[in-house]
Amino acid sequence: MLDTRKPQGKSRTSHAQVVDDLGKAIVSGVFPIGSILPGDSELLQRFKVSRTVLRESMKTLAAKGMVVPRARVGTRVTEKIYWNMFDNEVLNWHFESGVNKEFLLHLYDIRMAFEPFAASLVAERASREDIDLLRRLAASMAAPHHTSDSLAVADLHFHLAITEASQNPFMRSLGGLIEAALVGMFRMSAPPSSNGFSNIADTHMAIVEAIAAHDALAAHKAMEFVIIDGRQHVLEAFAALVEA
Repeated sequence: MLDTRKPQGKSRTSHAQVVDDLGKAIVSGVFPIGSILPGDSELLQRFKVSRTVLRESMKTLAAKGMVVPRARVGTRVTEKIYWNMFDNEVLNWHFESGVNKEFLLHLYDIRMAFEPFAASLVAERASREDIDLLRRLAASMAAPHHTSDSLAVADLHFHLAITEASQNPFMRSLGGLIEAALVGMFRMSAPPSSNGFSNIADTHMAIVEAIAAHDALAAHKAMEFVIIDGRQHVLEAFAALVEA
């Protein structure tokens, strides 16, 4: 299972630090779309890195679709339509900078597009071992000691296990691509009490029971319910943050 936490402190390379700082500055609007980034001399002074590190960092941001170099002009921040929104760092930068309602709804659109179908595939293909694993993962969500962070991780493990059990490599890749977004969404949708933990475990267990019965339609519907329910919790949490 991938660890979505970014390395901190000295364990981070100079390249990673430059990419992270500039990426967050772009996403947060410090460097607006269409603007030209500061010149090399200013960035070299700011980050205290070599020209090679700075050049490689710009290549990384360009590969994510966020900047484009222009001869005799400088490096320009591109329109958002060119950004790779399936990139884990890009998604992390959005959550760290503060996501809006529209961003969250777009993410739920993507989840609704593939997760219910993934669940239906699992209902058709799951082995006994797959079902046992999913049952354990769903049950683990009811643990009363959970924090919002630990519940988000437990939730993530379940949903990635679904994509794995689908036996479709494209499904697993898609789950991994939006892993950072899933963690952020699950954290926002986590209930404040142990009673809520139990409810989440129950709705996920409904997916498992449909899969165990090899009922593809029921698994599809159970996953849809989980996503719609989580979407509502996230929107309520977002509204509360806006009002605070």
